Amino acid sequence: MSDVLLYEVNDGIAIVTLNRPHKMNALSLELFNALIETGEAIKKDKSVRVVVLNGLGNAFCAGLDMELMMEGGSPDLAQRTHGICNVFQQAAWVWHEVEVPVIAAVHGTCFGGGLQLITGADMRYLHPQTKLSIMEMKWGIIPDMAGSQLWSAYVREDIIRELTYTARIFSGPEALDFGFATRLTQNPLDDAMATARDIANKNPHAIRAAKRVINHQRHVDAATGILEESVEQMKIMGTPNQIEAVMANMQKRAPKFID
Repeated sequence: MSDVLLYEVNDGIAIVTLNRPHKMNALSLELFNALIETGEAIKKDKSVRVVVLNGLGNAFCAGLDMELMMEGGSPDLAQRTHGICNVFQQAAWVWHEVEVPVIAAVHGTCFGGGLQLITGADMRYLHPQTKLSIMEMKWGIIPDMAGSQLWSAYVREDIIRELTYTARIFSGPEALDFGFATRLTQNPLDDAMATARDIANKNPHAIRAAKRVINHQRHVDAATGILEESVEQMKIMGTPNQIEAVMANMQKRAPKFID
């Protein structure tokens, strides 16, 4: 892994930390690649049950590193280098693809690409004083890190339009009202870790199935979605982890799941 991104796994919880505090964790090409590499590694690691995504220093992420923008050149952004995405889109989309829940713990500044990054997560815990912006229009460009697909699941279209067209900075409470935030908290990382521990103590196969069903709902009609619930449920019922969940609750003890 790269020095610009810290990664550790403890008790089934993967902690992913943006580590460019001197740059307010601005997104360099190295950090883009590290985010993708880490997400892909998590996909293959069956011991990981939940992910916490956070940033070191005074900001979660100030957006695109301006040095990268000033390097010039016109990369072929339409080239699909990672499935349905290019490299910049995949840095956010990979957290949507990861099979386990991802919780973003956000503080300080969360602009542009940083905002698109956190909406790849399942949940977003924000400090009330966090400042956010769909900042791209300030620089004469549009958001292009899969935000158009990710935001639409959480935020009204007219809100997305206003914030995109104006690039205005909005607050943590506004983010909660708009749908960008799941929860406001004075201690985003501590509360994200508490939720992560709760999730890590649930049947990991049921958690993964639940995320698959929720992810697919935006792409399918009602009949297909309802059938998918039934198919996923049948795969879980009667399995060792499902039985262990029942027995642990009945015996009032901590469950012991297998990965």
